Amino acid sequence: GLTLDPSEFFVSDGAKSDSANIQGIFSDDCVVAVQDPAYPVYVDSNVISGRTGKASDNGYEGLVYMPCTEENGFFPDIPDRKVDLIYICSPNNPTGAVATKEQLKTFVDYANQNKAIIFYDSAYASFITDPELPRSIYEVDGAENCAIEFNSFSKTAGFTGVRLAWTIVPKACVTEDSEPGKLHALWTRRQNTFFNGAANIVQAGGVAALSPEGRKQTDEQVSFYLENARIINEGLKSLGITTYGGGNAPYVWLKTPGELSSWDFFDKLLNECHVVGTPGSGFGPAGEGFFRLSAFGHRENVEKAVSSIRDRLQI
Repeated sequence: GLTLDPSEFFVSDGAKSDSANIQGIFSDDCVVAVQDPAYPVYVDSNVISGRTGKASDNGYEGLVYMPCTEENGFFPDIPDRKVDLIYICSPNNPTGAVATKEQLKTFVDYANQNKAIIFYDSAYASFITDPELPRSIYEVDGAENCAIEFNSFSKTAGFTGVRLAWTIVPKACVTEDSEPGKLHALWTRRQNTFFNGAANIVQAGGVAALSPEGRKQTDEQVSFYLENARIINEGLKSLGITTYGGGNAPYVWLKTPGELSSWDFFDKLLNECHVVGTPGSGFGPAGEGFFRLSAFGHRENVEKAVSSIRDRLQI
């Protein structure tokens, strides 16, 4: 396997902030590709950076959208043109889909051939239970030359409000106009200039979470949320609703019944069942007609919500 040097790991206050801030070391005219649907930070941070152009009903004219659909198992094909920056999230938020090693290899090969950089968000990697599925893009040969990976303590150790994460920038990672080590040096300078570091007490908590006892407890917590996802999945399927995700991810991605729009289903679920979820259209144009439910919650609340959906949802 790949050996990474400790100096290639950057401790930070969150994968969310890093996945946005990383853009600062790249040119403003870089062409950006995003999975569609996608975690909104990838898109909105590029909007703020001025890379996306004008908005339309089909998204932003300056972004290259990579549709994730039922037909492709919610993992996209490589871009059909040259791009510079590629956002991939696996396990995916919102769809819960997990990329195979073979699927990631197509992107790594594309990125190396085109000197593009993959921003790989692996914040939900601990939820992968299938040993055949990769938890890191660096399990793919050649990824160290083209990929920057983000991970976080938020989803496994409950650090969402505490804020602690890490980003890996290999020194071998290059663009079409940089030599090995340049991106690593730029990110080092950016972090040393704009960021004062995570609090010592938070870092101590992270060390505790990585200890044998900490890993045992976080693994139990991950299993708890995956059981929540199973309960949600089974409850929805009992009503004939088509669902995806949840097996290796904390999110259940459901197809709205009766061809309802994402927001119409939001209103229906709220008014009939008193349950709140996230409309798929909020994650991008390809999210229309879908809906995300989260497994992050207390068991009694999850069971109560599923029971309410079973008893009250009129479909």
